[in-house]
Amino acid sequence: MVRVPRLSSLWRNWVRLEGPGGRLLRWTRLQTLVVLLLCLSVAAVSSLPWLIKPKLQPGSLAPFETIAPKDALVQDSTALEQQRASLVARSVVQVIDQEQTQALKQRLEQQLLQLQEVTNTGSGDRIGPVNLSNQEKKWLERRSKRERLAWDEAVCSTADRMLSQGLVSNLAIEQLRQAADQQLKAVALQPTAARSLAGKVLTSALRGSSNLRTDPNLSKQLIEEQLTKQAIPTIEVRKGDLITRKGEPISPQAYDVLDYFGRVRREPQPLIWFQRFVEAAAACAVMLLVMRRERPGLELRHALLAVGLLLMVQGAKLWFKGSMSPLAVLVAPTLVLAEGLGTGCGLVWMGVAALLWPEPIQGFGDGRLIVAATVAAAGALIAGRQRSRGQLLQLTVLLPIGAFVGQWLLLQPVTGLRLWGNLNPSLDELATDSFVLGVLLMFSLLLIPMLEGSFGLLTRARLLELADQERPLLRRLSCEAPGTFEHTLMICGLAEEGARAIGADVDLIRTGSLYHDVGKLHAPDWFIENQKDGPNPHDALDDPQGSAAVLQAHVDEGLKLARRHRLPRPIADFIPEHQGTLKMGYFLHKAQEGGGVVEERRFRYRGPEPRSKETAILMLADGSEAALRSLPPDTSDAQAVDTVRRIVEARQRDGQLRKSSLNRSEVELVIRAFVQVWRRMRHRRIPYPIPARR
Repeated sequence: MVRVPRLSSLWRNWVRLEGPGGRLLRWTRLQTLVVLLLCLSVAAVSSLPWLIKPKLQPGSLAPFETIAPKDALVQDSTALEQQRASLVARSVVQVIDQEQTQALKQRLEQQLLQLQEVTNTGSGDRIGPVNLSNQEKKWLERRSKRERLAWDEAVCSTADRMLSQGLVSNLAIEQLRQAADQQLKAVALQPTAARSLAGKVLTSALRGSSNLRTDPNLSKQLIEEQLTKQAIPTIEVRKGDLITRKGEPISPQAYDVLDYFGRVRREPQPLIWFQRFVEAAAACAVMLLVMRRERPGLELRHALLAVGLLLMVQGAKLWFKGSMSPLAVLVAPTLVLAEGLGTGCGLVWMGVAALLWPEPIQGFGDGRLIVAATVAAAGALIAGRQRSRGQLLQLTVLLPIGAFVGQWLLLQPVTGLRLWGNLNPSLDELATDSFVLGVLLMFSLLLIPMLEGSFGLLTRARLLELADQERPLLRRLSCEAPGTFEHTLMICGLAEEGARAIGADVDLIRTGSLYHDVGKLHAPDWFIENQKDGPNPHDALDDPQGSAAVLQAHVDEGLKLARRHRLPRPIADFIPEHQGTLKMGYFLHKAQEGGGVVEERRFRYRGPEPRSKETAILMLADGSEAALRSLPPDTSDAQAVDTVRRIVEARQRDGQLRKSSLNRSEVELVIRAFVQVWRRMRHRRIPYPIPARR
């Protein structure tokens, strides 16, 4: 008879398998309430457009059949928006830029001075900034000072008239020369050589330059004037025409006609609003659950950062409505969260932000949202593997280029058909979107170091910076407690290889190992590795409980140093958790030898026990380091494995690994990794012969 498992047992097994990889960081009720209020704020902002919403929308199915009650001319809003968009690119108003005009005048004056200097020196065929004919050279040589001043004044006044009308940089040289000749006719320069030379000098000074700049306000005003002058697109409706048929989609033109005849009712729709509110709140809850699954040590400030960014993005969507570019609001926050909290957290945030889009996107339709989500996902996947800020800086160039190419490929018409939307994107619009994205990514990259301190983000770059052995705290450890520092480097090698064997966070455990014993700086001579040939202070103390208090103090003082040097919480957790609640066996045995009742809890570290795989591996490395160091050179690998396994099993029997989520196979891989490191450190060397001194 086959036994069918109960549904409850299947559920418990699934929950156990899908649980987080580490122990969850518990939030207090007040912290949970703060996060809940922020999630409700996101839900309120996201659902606000549906609070007062027309019952009908373009594209929805018509609930009734409608006949036009009278003749009418209805404004076509869709065609009007298309017309407005087409006018934006060619309705640019330019005004005179006084600074550029002054610069061009100074250039002309410099050329006139150069021409006079070359004339005075009487150099070869090429005189000054222009080529001179024989007649022009003769005129320059014969002219008097009065004629020169009058000629210079005529040239400058002609330039003033030309610049006052505006000058474009892409005007052909021949056209510019003809314009200069036409202006010079007003001053009646004589002889002909003087007039031709003036035209050459003006052309040389003004060609390839412009003294115009774009005025946004006047451009906007011109667009509105052109829209007013042009025929406003209308829909001609005759009495008795069929506007909508029941069950068929409502076109944008039919929606405008229904709105004109008052058949589109705008009134509060609490049911639709409540549905959107619940959807947004549920999306925030799912986002936080997934983030806690990916990062069990998610702190309150991490959650506040993620939900706060979502609230800002939803507010920007509501403020700018359909004109908001998805690239501007999705990519940069996703990159920040992926770098600080992990790729999974960044991707789930991006998914929620993309789904909660309150207004339809104008311009290119849903294609822009798809491209933005793709670029954000690629950025999150790449950012999770970056190990320096220089590599992140490369993303600020690569992602905008990828967004530009993606939008250009996907949003262009294909064989006369458009993939999304009703408008073709221009290169200027695509380049503007990509440029804005690059600026926001650069700003986010500059903001990440501040967010690391304010919100406790732990990026790869930050981990590598903390692992620099020239940092003040590590440098002090190497100078004041050299034995402890050497012990730290040994443990760091063991723990790093153990983490690599089971796929744990190698960068985190490397950095945490370097700081796990910094508390011994408060009294380095009380620890055996720092004692040289002097007396042991514990022998002079002759108080096992006092000695146990000294050992516990290195944990407490280490946490104080971590707070003083602003170490991130995941790094500071290595200080107490690498000892857990282990017994101080030597001093406990010494107290029991003295007789009397001995409380074991006084000879245990106060913990907590390791709550992650990384801190558990460090505890095992700390316990195995001394045993492996004491093994003789001829010890086999099997004997070394047995030695480490006895230490690990003692930790397991003491309950030190129950919260670390390490399973049996991972523990076995860690043991063998420790032995491999020990074998590398105990390699044989060739004895070099040393000749005797004479």
